[in-house]
Amino acid sequence: MVTKVSKPFYWSMQMSNRKPIYGIGINDANYHTQKQAVVCGRRTTVWCCPFYKAWTNMLKRCHSEASKLARPTYSGCSVADEWLSFMSFRAWMIKQPWNGKQQDKDLLFPGNKIYSSETCVFISQDLNTFLIDRLSKRGAYPLGVTWHEPNNKYRSRCCNPFDGKYEHLGLFSTAESAHEAWRARKHQYACRYADMQDDPRIAEALRIRYLPGTEHK
Repeated sequence: MVTKVSKPFYWSMQMSNRKPIYGIGINDANYHTQKQAVVCGRRTTVWCCPFYKAWTNMLKRCHSEASKLARPTYSGCSVADEWLSFMSFRAWMIKQPWNGKQQDKDLLFPGNKIYSSETCVFISQDLNTFLIDRLSKRGAYPLGVTWHEPNNKYRSRCCNPFDGKYEHLGLFSTAESAHEAWRARKHQYACRYADMQDDPRIAEALRIRYLPGTEHK
């Protein structure tokens, strides 16, 4: 006699056999989050649930030692307890305007290191690129500043995020004044981005971005 196994029991058995993701995340999905097929003799993932992919990428940034070595800016980052459950993260993400966008953890709270439903939003890729200041690669001078040898002055430049071209903002006698010119121009672009947002939280955060006294100096 064959005993029929109910789906909830079947899935509970599958879930109990799943290993923690990066040693900490629990994949408690009640459906297959990935599909695999044999391609050219090798088993390959041919589809991955977009919610699961976003969740595992988030865990990787925070809890993969190899990833943190490659991207030191994520050192000290962590995921809130609520999001150690995949289905909890999925329930949040499915309500967000996520399609074609990237997850951001520190636009609303500059300097934030915790991924959570209170701190994270989804923003466009070009906006995310605009907000990345690359502090580790700025060299000896503040952001937006280089030394202009022919004039023995500090040169201020800012990339226009809407056409990708660098703008010359002027030559200055101090690195600080050149940096302030860069900051003022970045603020103008941030306000332009703010006018394009549907989420008032994102718009508000952009309108105060790069003002004197804020982060990202």
